[in-house]
Amino acid sequence: MFFFANFLPLPQLASQHGQDVDRLLNYIHLLMGALFVGWFAYFAYVLWRFRQSRNPQADPVGARSAAPKVLELVVAGVETALLLLFALPMWVKLADAKSLPAEAESTNVRVTAEQFQWNFRYPGPDGVFGRQDLKFVSADNPLGYDKSDPHEKDDVTPPMGEMHVPVDKPVLLRITSKDVIHSFKVVALRFTQDAIPGLSIPGQFTPTKTGRYMITCAQLCGNGHAKMAGYLVVDSPADYQRWLAEKSQGNVATSFE
Repeated sequence: MFFFANFLPLPQLASQHGQDVDRLLNYIHLLMGALFVGWFAYFAYVLWRFRQSRNPQADPVGARSAAPKVLELVVAGVETALLLLFALPMWVKLADAKSLPAEAESTNVRVTAEQFQWNFRYPGPDGVFGRQDLKFVSADNPLGYDKSDPHEKDDVTPPMGEMHVPVDKPVLLRITSKDVIHSFKVVALRFTQDAIPGLSIPGQFTPTKTGRYMITCAQLCGNGHAKMAGYLVVDSPADYQRWLAEKSQGNVATSFE
């Protein structure tokens, strides 16, 4: 672990669960390193054992023992068992619906992906999102918000690609896509979640460091995929409340040109 931490460091870490992801990555690298050394040593032994000077006549039949096949199956089984042993505990914890924070205790954000930009929406002072449905989609309402819903009136839509959250507080996302499959990714948070049309997929993380982190799309989504970027700003609680108040007053309109 110290080798990887000192000589092959991972990107900066800014989330509570990220240490579990980094630990898993380190274990996998150690396992792959051990397999590389083991198989390289075996390959070198085979080259020496069956060298031409010792076996001048080629053997067209090859190995007649079942030992190589058994060894191959055993190694494959051990590799699979180790990967499952490393990965399952974390994935079970992340996949457990009970691990999602309560909405009342979280910063709630709707994330809607589209070619090639990220749209974010926050509930207003009432704490409730306005209704969103495909049947409301129109030229001047591309994301399908129900303008007749009273809860929609105070929802906050920041500028395109700009997402703010407070530090040390759980963030609960509802992620979807308007067109094709995208994938919301923030490397510093060790967070990636696909955005799929027709589905509202929950995701959660707790940021632990203030700063500005890049949001990218981790799923090839078209010719403009490389330009599909945004920024996640982790603020102090006071700065976040000030930013949210400013956006609530302006209630910034989103441009879809």
